[in-house]
Amino acid sequence: MSFNIAMTGLSAVNEQLNTISHNIANAGTTGFKSSRTEFGSIYADSQAMGVEVLATTQSISQGGSLVTTGRSLDLAISGGGFFVTRDTNGDLSYTRAGVFGADKNNNIVNAAGQTLQGYPVDAAGNLLVGAMGDLQLQNANLPARATDTLAFVMNLDSNQTVPATAPFDPADVNTYNSTYTTKVFDSQGKEHTLTQYFVKTGDNTWDAHYYQGNTAVGGPQALTFGTNGTLTAPVGPVNVGFALPGVDPMNIAIDYSNSSQYGSDFVVTNNRASGYAAGEQTGLSVEKDGMVYANYSNGQRMLQGQVALATFANAGGLKNISGTAWVETADSGAALIGVPGVGPFGALVAGSLENSNVDLTQQLVGLMEGQRNYQANTKVLTTNKELTQVLFGAI
Repeated sequence: MSFNIAMTGLSAVNEQLNTISHNIANAGTTGFKSSRTEFGSIYADSQAMGVEVLATTQSISQGGSLVTTGRSLDLAISGGGFFVTRDTNGDLSYTRAGVFGADKNNNIVNAAGQTLQGYPVDAAGNLLVGAMGDLQLQNANLPARATDTLAFVMNLDSNQTVPATAPFDPADVNTYNSTYTTKVFDSQGKEHTLTQYFVKTGDNTWDAHYYQGNTAVGGPQALTFGTNGTLTAPVGPVNVGFALPGVDPMNIAIDYSNSSQYGSDFVVTNNRASGYAAGEQTGLSVEKDGMVYANYSNGQRMLQGQVALATFANAGGLKNISGTAWVETADSGAALIGVPGVGPFGALVAGSLENSNVDLTQQLVGLMEGQRNYQANTKVLTTNKELTQVLFGAI
């Protein structure tokens, strides 16, 4: 009987050593989760029969340390959740290994060729939330866009007086109170200037004159403020249109919302104009909320999609298909899909990877314990053999 018990011990310890060896071998594998061999006693009624391996469990919920790589498509999750990937058969798997790159079709893929899943964008760059699919990058240059809006927030100094010199002349600083120039772009991405001149006409009333270069292109536009200094008119944007040679006509809607007239210096707190010159793609960036952007040489960036994450009611019930990838099972429950940084989903850290969570010190201690157990079971076999020889020698 002792011989059979020792054999079960050797078999179980051998499997434990295999597990520990596998952990140590993958101490440098990105996103790897260490495993542990679970033992259980064997009984026949009340008779002890040895030991068996009940299961090999993974420490899925235990994260590894994050290491900076500087590579834009190296992604790590700071918190809960899994990346979702799809293979060529359409099967989904879940991983914490965020080593991604682009394939020949500009899909974001891992080393196994599985495509990272998320929320793509339409042709206009609008995020298609709710329709999870392959994330694909655009490698085309960014065409020029004409300026069509100008968000302009300012404070006009109510201490100013009506200019004594009239009529308004942009060449004569005595005919206006304040001025501001904004850079705008035409339909070919060529740069122009739009200058606004503000002339006080009375208590709480001003005129805005518009010039493109040295040419008047609009105005005067009356600006009216209440006695509390807030803008009362115009209520909506002011349209300023003008023609330029060889390009589409310009039509810019200037929004003065939130502008004021207080007894302080003239200052512009917001001067945000749409439009830009053509640009070449210079790289990619991924925000902590999973938004993927293409960056361009003109300072613009275009949304490419948003990375989706998955979580499970029982992550321990996932089926391991490799040291770094799992698939859902009835025990794990269906995947709950969300975006980084919301609820149970951790934020993304771009340019970083999650190291293996293997604790080498712990594994080496386990290796020594397993070795002692193996030797002890071997000693049982040796002793059993010696007793048998003594028994048969005495007969």
